Amino acid sequence: MLNGRKSLVTLIATLLAAAVGFVAMMPSGTAEAKPSIKDVQHRVDRLYHAAEQASERYNAIHVQLDQMRGDVSGLRADQARQEKRTEKARRVVADSIVQQYEGDSLSAVGQAVVASDPSDFVSQLTTMSAFNSMQAGQYSSYLTESKALSIRQTATQNQLDKVAALEKQAAEDKATVDKNLAAAKKLLGNMRAKARERMLIASRSSTTVPTGSPISAASVPASGRAAAAVRYAMAQVGKAYVYGAAGPSAFDCSGLTMAAWGAAGVGLPHSSSAQYGSGTHISASQLQPGDLVFYYSPISHVGMYIGNGMIVNAENPSSGVRVTGLYSMPYVGAVRPG
Repeated sequence: MLNGRKSLVTLIATLLAAAVGFVAMMPSGTAEAKPSIKDVQHRVDRLYHAAEQASERYNAIHVQLDQMRGDVSGLRADQARQEKRTEKARRVVADSIVQQYEGDSLSAVGQAVVASDPSDFVSQLTTMSAFNSMQAGQYSSYLTESKALSIRQTATQNQLDKVAALEKQAAEDKATVDKNLAAAKKLLGNMRAKARERMLIASRSSTTVPTGSPISAASVPASGRAAAAVRYAMAQVGKAYVYGAAGPSAFDCSGLTMAAWGAAGVGLPHSSSAQYGSGTHISASQLQPGDLVFYYSPISHVGMYIGNGMIVNAENPSSGVRVTGLYSMPYVGAVRPG
């Protein structure tokens, strides 16, 4: 019995020693383990998507800025016209005072007449004893014009403040694009050349259109403007993806669709979210070649439907412009331009 117990203890000790040796031979932690190609691909894709989201926000901001700068120009022109009307009314009031008090002491009147600020002028007028004899209509007209000018000045400044805030946001989004793109490039650069090439090949799925592929613009059943847009988009397959680009040698997602429909004579904004509001919304069952299809929430990617459950799109910096499946990304909706 004793020998049996001793043998059991010896066996357990041996097993424990073996287990300790096995653990010692294992990697000290997952942090030291080299990531697989699949893991790196996933991380790179997430960085590309984050960069694209920021890039499309940047594009949308610039669409807004173009509109707002036009509004500012209109407001400034309106303000300039109002300044002329206000100054004209001011002179009428000033001339009335001078005529009424000609020959008298004009110290107080002179201060009012030369006042450069309309509000100061009005304030001084209301304290003058001579005001009661001045024509009420002239003063009322000036006061109305002065208030109108103040409203326009405030509106102009508010618009300028909004422009400044959007320009700041655009700069932040551009920095986010650069940061995420640099991080993705670093991940790719840290991989061995062979592994990196395998990952890039894997990222370009069999749906990519190579030279001589039976999938071509001519095989897409489209007509009219849609056909022209599809022809342009399909002709860009294989070109590079560059954030903010709209051709001719590189594109981002909304830059490709904007250029394609632009070639068909239809103007679109350079923003996926703005393009989502630029046409007739249709269901997936109604899709026809040339329709725009949108992805992610909030919308940050757009492609062009070419039929048979396929789209052409500027995908990301690894893949460039290529053909892929309609549901290869989180689908949101579709729009028919024109």
